[in-house]
Amino acid sequence: MNKFILLTLFPLFMFTQTYETQKYNLIDKSDDFEIRYYPKSIKARVVSTSNSNNNFRKLFSYISGNNKTSEKIAMTTPVYMNNDSNGSSMDFVMPSKFNMDNIHEPNDNDVKIIESKAGYFATLKYGGYSNSFKVESNTNKLYEILKEKNIDVIGEPSYVSYNSPFKFFSRRNEIIIEINYTE
Repeated sequence: MNKFILLTLFPLFMFTQTYETQKYNLIDKSDDFEIRYYPKSIKARVVSTSNSNNNFRKLFSYISGNNKTSEKIAMTTPVYMNNDSNGSSMDFVMPSKFNMDNIHEPNDNDVKIIESKAGYFATLKYGGYSNSFKVESNTNKLYEILKEKNIDVIGEPSYVSYNSPFKFFSRRNEIIIEINYTE
């Protein structure tokens, strides 16, 4: 009986972990569309001409201890992803306790530590497992909303994911793009 309970509850504990999420201030909200102000944050980034699985592996290795101090870094959300004709990039947001002076230096030269600039961003949420069709259609939908609201885009869109691939239900994905916005 105890083995049955353990086998039943273990996946619930394993796949319902909570992670620190990048901080932002909510400025405006309607349905799945939001305008947010993001302060500066520290991110680890990999850019490549190959697929994003390699980017994830390198970033995960970095936070798992492949850095100059051999210390593990807690996983956070979201994970930022970009794909275009030149290749792909992936960013892991670092825990808020880090800044450019105390972040662990990567051992892998492909992993770069950057500080994002503060700014206003428009986001559009969608669920399920993401794919290129969902990214494209939701990016187009976000552009349409911004056009209707006369909000100028000043950045390139990113796809962000908040969930482990092992989370099957209530998945959270977003398209996010920097905008010219004044309160």
